[in-house]
Amino acid sequence: MGAGKKIKNTAETMKGKAKEATGKATGNESLTIKGKAEQAKGDAKQAGQKAKDALKH
Repeated sequence: MGAGKKIKNTAETMKGKAKEATGKATGNESLTIKGKAEQAKGDAKQAGQKAKDALKH
C-alpha cells in the first residue's frame, strides 16, 4: 500500500473515532453514527488497498 494512501485512510478512521467519541460524550446520536460510518469507510479503503497489494505480489 502506498504510504500516502495508508496515512489518508488511517486519518479517516481516526477522524471517525473522534466523531464517535464526541457524539457519545455529548449524547449526539447522529454524530456517533456518522463517526462509526467514517471509521468503516476508512477501514474498507485500507482493506481494499491491502488486497490490491496482495495481488501485486
